[in-house]
Amino acid sequence: MDLELRDRVYVVTGASRGLGFASARQLTADGAKVVLSGRDEKAVADAAAELGPNAIGVAADNADPASAERLIAAARAHFGRFDGILVSVGGPAPGVAAENTDEQWQAAFDAVFLGAVRLARAAAAELSEGGVIGFVLSGSVHEPIHGLTLSNGLRPGLAGFAKSLSDDLGPRGIRVVGLLPARIDTDRVRQLDALSGDAEAARRANESNIPLRRYGRPEEFGKAAAFLLSPAASYLTGVMLPVDGGARHGF
Repeated sequence: MDLELRDRVYVVTGASRGLGFASARQLTADGAKVVLSGRDEKAVADAAAELGPNAIGVAADNADPASAERLIAAARAHFGRFDGILVSVGGPAPGVAAENTDEQWQAAFDAVFLGAVRLARAAAAELSEGGVIGFVLSGSVHEPIHGLTLSNGLRPGLAGFAKSLSDDLGPRGIRVVGLLPARIDTDRVRQLDALSGDAEAARRANESNIPLRRYGRPEEFGKAAAFLLSPAASYLTGVMLPVDGGARHGF
């Protein structure tokens, strides 16, 4: 299937590793050009180099109000156009409700929520018909995850913002989509498993609750992201797609 991604230009944040990088890798594999961002300058430069000439890396923090305009400007300067953005950010600190501090809540809000809102607003102002704004969210949008209170509090609100934005931008022909990963085999998920004290046992227990009985592979998430961002998904907007092996219990 031709996703019609050739020569389209996307910004992907949080893309030096994990789900952001997997998404950027698939986009470039299908012919798109990508501006990758991440907070660590060397890490994002290395990630872009791994993807080849159709990718550039820009050191940028989602929480920085200046990042949005810088990233979009980089897309236009290096590749001559801007067709969409995938907003991804590393998960906030783990912890239960009674333990997370005000400082942790504020940092998570700035990076996960407000930073994503700013990036989406800036993209909306620059995109034309056929553009797309995507958010990497979490299965916690629908079902809270024990030990991830910050994520449980922020991701559902961001999904609500994304849905509202899809209504606002639909008349302009701009789509807004979200992806809801669960247990994808990334460094972040392995770190969360290790918090139990027995990472292998935690993984086995989690896999037993997934109908496909395994963790997802990053490239599987990347393919889902590339499709949703592509013109092949031109009549999909306002959707929140679980990429979770069937782990969500509702339908």
